[in-house]
Amino acid sequence: MASWTHSMEKLNNVTKFIFWGLSQNPEVEKVCFVLFSFFYMVILLGNFLIMLTVCQGKLFKTPMYFFLNFLSFVDICYSSVTAPKMIVDLLAKNKTISYVGCMLQLFEVHFFGCTEIFILTVMAYDRYVAICKPLHYMTIMGRESCNKMLLGTWVGGFLHSIIQVALVVQLPFCGPNEINHYFCDIHPVLKLACADTYIVGVVVTANSGTITLGSFVILLISYAIILVSLRKQSAEGRRKALSTCGSHIAVVIIFFGPCTFMYMRPDTTFSEDKMVALFYTIITPMLNPLIYTLRNAEIKNAMRKLWSRKVFWEANGK
Repeated sequence: MASWTHSMEKLNNVTKFIFWGLSQNPEVEKVCFVLFSFFYMVILLGNFLIMLTVCQGKLFKTPMYFFLNFLSFVDICYSSVTAPKMIVDLLAKNKTISYVGCMLQLFEVHFFGCTEIFILTVMAYDRYVAICKPLHYMTIMGRESCNKMLLGTWVGGFLHSIIQVALVVQLPFCGPNEINHYFCDIHPVLKLACADTYIVGVVVTANSGTITLGSFVILLISYAIILVSLRKQSAEGRRKALSTCGSHIAVVIIFFGPCTFMYMRPDTTFSEDKMVALFYTIITPMLNPLIYTLRNAEIKNAMRKLWSRKVFWEANGK
């Protein structure tokens, strides 16, 4: 056992990894720097505005907005794991990350990504209860139940990511250290290991794939039941429910489509992976605030009140 550990330590001589980044063309990188810097600012401002609106507008007591508030928080954290490093690297000659930094980034990407999946699933359950079991809504979705569900999303995300990282850190890395990506993700990192990664790859795919596809199927079934049950609602009730559920369904498709492509397959990588990953690390966190505000009258009204209050304070201050 000691000799095996010693040989592992000898083989694991990689101290840093080199990213290829989004492009090797300096001109393209400059354009991407401006574009993704703008996208990241929109992510921060949009999601922070939703959190501020929910808290200041007293919407926090409503389960849907309680989870929306934490979805915005997770979106900020999720994009912040990869976006700042990617943006800085677009102008850097050497795109490097330490071994420890890479493992930490791998953990955080899967932790916040998986937590977002579970929050979206809980939000779908909330809409199902609200529309299909309205008389029992406040009993089922009480504050204590919401807190337990939220805790479950964080615990689930942690367990998923700790398994992914535990599988990777026990592998030896003895030479190749160039990652054809802009962040440390599971499949590109496994390609660099100096060992047979078939079994690890199967476990990783089973772990990620079960959560991604399982949650996606649950979400599709939930929204299908909701849409069928809407036939019994009044025209106004149907319009309001479709408006709310429409925004949820849009987010689910934009987020789960790319995730399913990335993680529901064997341990292989494609050149398109970087472009696909942009959808769930940058595009979805950026679009979430727009989708939820443009299609939600309650959020828009709360934002107007918040803005009116701000204008009133400024006028009185002067």
